[in-house]
Amino acid sequence: MNRTNLISAPELLARLGDPDLRVIDARFELTDPAYGAAAYAAGHVPGAVYLDLDEDLSSPPGRHGGRHPLPNMNEFAAKLGALGVGNDAEVVVYDQTGTMYAARVWWLLRYAGHSNVRFLDGGLAAFLSAGGELSSETSRYPRAGFVLDLRTDMVVDARHVSARLGHSNVAIVDARAGERYRGEVEPLDPKAGHIPGASNLFYQDALEGGRFKERAKLTTLVAPVAAADEVIAYCGSGVSGAHLILTLEEAGVAGAKLYAGSWSDWSSYDHLPVAVGRES
Repeated sequence: MNRTNLISAPELLARLGDPDLRVIDARFELTDPAYGAAAYAAGHVPGAVYLDLDEDLSSPPGRHGGRHPLPNMNEFAAKLGALGVGNDAEVVVYDQTGTMYAARVWWLLRYAGHSNVRFLDGGLAAFLSAGGELSSETSRYPRAGFVLDLRTDMVVDARHVSARLGHSNVAIVDARAGERYRGEVEPLDPKAGHIPGASNLFYQDALEGGRFKERAKLTTLVAPVAAADEVIAYCGSGVSGAHLILTLEEAGVAGAKLYAGSWSDWSSYDHLPVAVGRES
């Protein structure tokens, strides 16, 4: 089966050195923000450039907007161009194990209007298992032009989500772990629980052995929301929600929107409702 959003480690290995290819390393750790840059410096896919979740893929947080607000997209485009990533480039993104950090870059590039981007299935772990070797040399390319063509229909805010509550043809899907969705624990945000009416689909449930499940299994996984006229994905801060959108795309459900501020934004407003426990 051809999965246009994914690239396997052996396929990437065969493509290394292609002058039209740009590889982006997006490794990061929420508990250790310095990890990603240090890991890149120690060793990365040959030719890869680095983008940091906090510094490059997000704006500074404020009172509202969530813990990882979307970056200033003009600045994001300028950073891409400075790294040699232009509109004509084919892009592959990866992180440690093929999860949410690379998905953030995958989603942002698509939001910026760049459709020729693929996600390394299994991440750097799969690359190494396939025989890939790392380079510690900082990758440099000639500056490229990256012109934004924002797909504003891909993202929604709290006002949009609030207006959709109770609509039977709208599926709001929470990508966080079940215990956070149910409000049993909340280590990061002001309130515990979830957006009323949201279903729970933990983003890591799409993976098996570190890679995406086969399409039939993904289709079964997303079946409860596949028929909705509008699907809105969210998580804690808009990062793993991007991975959920990738899952939906791989399962054949196109056009899901990302609530970019996600629960960290929703829970920052006193007037917005909160639900706990399981949805009926």
